[in-house]
Amino acid sequence: MNQILIMIPAYNEALNIERVVDNLTENYPQYDYVIINDGSSDDTRKICARRGYNMMDLPVNVGLSGAIKSGMRYANYYGYDYVVQLDGDGQHDPCYIADMVEEMKAAGCDIVIGSRFRTKKKPFSARMLGSHLICWAIYLTTRHRIQDVTSGMRLFNKRMIKQFGYDIHYSPEPDTLAYLLNNGIQIREVQVEMHERIAGTSYLTVWNSVWYMMKMMFSILLFQWVRKGPKGA
Repeated sequence: MNQILIMIPAYNEALNIERVVDNLTENYPQYDYVIINDGSSDDTRKICARRGYNMMDLPVNVGLSGAIKSGMRYANYYGYDYVVQLDGDGQHDPCYIADMVEEMKAAGCDIVIGSRFRTKKKPFSARMLGSHLICWAIYLTTRHRIQDVTSGMRLFNKRMIKQFGYDIHYSPEPDTLAYLLNNGIQIREVQVEMHERIAGTSYLTVWNSVWYMMKMMFSILLFQWVRKGPKGA
């Protein structure tokens, strides 16, 4: 039987983590989960410990990339076949996991993205401007279209578990997706609906969003374009 691990990177999600995990344990007991507490400075660790949640407790904040790398190594150590990344703020609905696994098996792909815009048109707004530009940059450099490049809801197969866990160059960012596409990795999208964050605040302020977009555009257009390895690396 294929094993599926839900990985939940969490940084200062004390106001959300119980709702997220209780939903999993009550409604989706067929999936294992692990919380990656990324050195939270609030009560995230205390809540998880008090409730007996399955948790990797990182002693310092290493950022999303480091948290995901830790989770992937956990999954590889315990021999999971698939990892699903869900955010700790409750925006991602586990009801779509089965559809994502079905798509991966049918397409024989390596990554499936839970996409808000696979079958629905992406709004052209100031909020979505960065996403439009990054999608354009990825298409320009790879000739592949990804509609929701910033979605944090993703499914990875066993090969990607090892790559993201142990390759220093791999991160959950759009420039890594461009790099993977240029190296023959197959990526698909499945339409999902996402919830609004109920509690807490996102780290993506206006300035952070602009800076993030600039970094991604630079990396994709001026770095990832020429950073190509052997096909299927």
